[in-house]
Amino acid sequence: MSIRFCLSAFAFLLMTMPNANTAKHTFVVKDDGFALDGKPFQIISGEMHYPRIPKEYWRDRMLKAKAMGLNTICTYVFWNVHEPKPGKFRFSDNADLAEFVRTAQKEGLWVIVRPGPFVCSEWEFGGYPAWLLKDPNLVVRSLDPKFTRYVERYMARLGKELKPLMISQGGPIIMAQVENEYGSYGHDHAYMAWSEKILIDSGFDCQLYTSDGASDAMLSGGTLPHLPATINFGGDAEGQFANLAKFRPNGPRMNAEFWCGWFDHWGSEHSTTSVEAHTKDLKWMLGKGYSVNFYMFHGGTNPGFMAGANWDGGYKPDTTNYDYDAPLNEAGEPTAKFESFRSAIAAHLGKKLPELPKPLPRIAIPAFELKPYADLEQAIVRKAKSEKPKSMEEMDQAFGYILYRKTVGPFEGELKIEGLCDYALVLANGKPLGELLRSGQTKLNVSLGEDTKLEILVHNLGRINFGHKLPAERKGILGGVFLGDVELLGWETSSIPCDSLKQIKHTGPVQSSCAFYRGAFDLKQTGDTYLDMSKWGIGAVWVNGRNIGRYWRIGAQQSLFLPATWLKKGKNEIVVLDLLGGTERMIEGVLDPVWSKD
Repeated sequence: MSIRFCLSAFAFLLMTMPNANTAKHTFVVKDDGFALDGKPFQIISGEMHYPRIPKEYWRDRMLKAKAMGLNTICTYVFWNVHEPKPGKFRFSDNADLAEFVRTAQKEGLWVIVRPGPFVCSEWEFGGYPAWLLKDPNLVVRSLDPKFTRYVERYMARLGKELKPLMISQGGPIIMAQVENEYGSYGHDHAYMAWSEKILIDSGFDCQLYTSDGASDAMLSGGTLPHLPATINFGGDAEGQFANLAKFRPNGPRMNAEFWCGWFDHWGSEHSTTSVEAHTKDLKWMLGKGYSVNFYMFHGGTNPGFMAGANWDGGYKPDTTNYDYDAPLNEAGEPTAKFESFRSAIAAHLGKKLPELPKPLPRIAIPAFELKPYADLEQAIVRKAKSEKPKSMEEMDQAFGYILYRKTVGPFEGELKIEGLCDYALVLANGKPLGELLRSGQTKLNVSLGEDTKLEILVHNLGRINFGHKLPAERKGILGGVFLGDVELLGWETSSIPCDSLKQIKHTGPVQSSCAFYRGAFDLKQTGDTYLDMSKWGIGAVWVNGRNIGRYWRIGAQQSLFLPATWLKKGKNEIVVLDLLGGTERMIEGVLDPVWSKD
């Protein structure tokens, strides 16, 4: 009898897990909840984003999700990752979204996708590709046909990747989100209806839904009457769901973004939130039978130049780390929140949860020296002359740096930049005069001799990813440069995108402290580490040719996470672009992140 019982239980387990070898499933809205194969199903999900985690670590993070009691993984889909150039699509390596979904299925997890095309997520331009901005008349996040034709092409291509993975096809994708928190942006229901249609036409054969804040204005602007309306919040669960009930008396109840942490801006302290308060809300939601998605379960890292920015009384760029004070930290290690949430979920489910996988190895790297390698001049990929400075978008440039040059002088007085986006280092004959910021100091007192070579190096710190300033978020100098009241005309604009270190032409000695520095270190064993950048200025770091992100002395982040998968036994090469002069050019790898308050 016991053998028959065990065989029956095993068969039922196989039927309910999202495994490629099982029959197709159904997932629908039923009463005030969801139903999987006709039976009530409570989603306990965690958000984690494939481009923010090394591909080799996807499975490790998913096993940890199961160990916390999650049954679902949720991810945004990032248009600018998949179509970096118009019509040139990329779904390989860390952009292999289909493999990310298949990995979740192999580990017995269901999947929710949020294809946007706008995703916010503290990600560069909210996920939109920067090349959309080259046409000054194109309006993103609207029914502008110049915009919608690009979205339709992209979604059709994305559908080819994901359609075979829909639950209707035997895959693990149970839900897909229509647009993203549109009620925080507008009230164009025709645009929302078009956004739904595009998903359907592209093969998203699963349960569609919307996601917004719980206020009446946000819900009325961002929902569609026939789709489940989910809500996003980080506290007062009972009050937030009461607001939803007033707007939508019937339907499933789900916190689609349970903000159990928060992100960081450059120049601020590292964000932390209350374990106890979040656990209390979690227990209340689970007890009510409501579904929940932890945002973030694991944040990871904003790779390369992909961190976005916000506008809150001024321009506030996001840091490279996306640690988010989440249950798993940036390196994928469990935190106090993980343990607290795990206990709450285990108690709710009334069962023992899977054990955590073994911790990944960490290493320290002894301090090593970097030496000047190349001037910025040697990294220029194209130049153009014009009366007024050209923007990055006019130069067909998405990220990195742009250099403006003009011979001026003599002059003594105020230099002013209008339309600076975002950080500028001003130099005269190669010597730094000072730094300027988009929100902050935009003027500088200068003393310039005759025939001075004036240079303004502008660093794109990330396009705004949320709010009404997003549609016109171009980079470089968008206005003019003035000496006193006189606007300077006749500029040479040079593009330095830093897409690849192979673009650097090492042709001679380094003449400026604003330069690339190169070094190497040897490893007998690889492991995760943090590069301590606290003694450097502002710039970016490449390890073995891979851009691991921006650093900036203003903090709070003072280190860069370097995963073992990007290292190798033997010699490893590092290149640092630093815009500010300094005497110490040493770096070491440490076991824990370095913050300003340390």
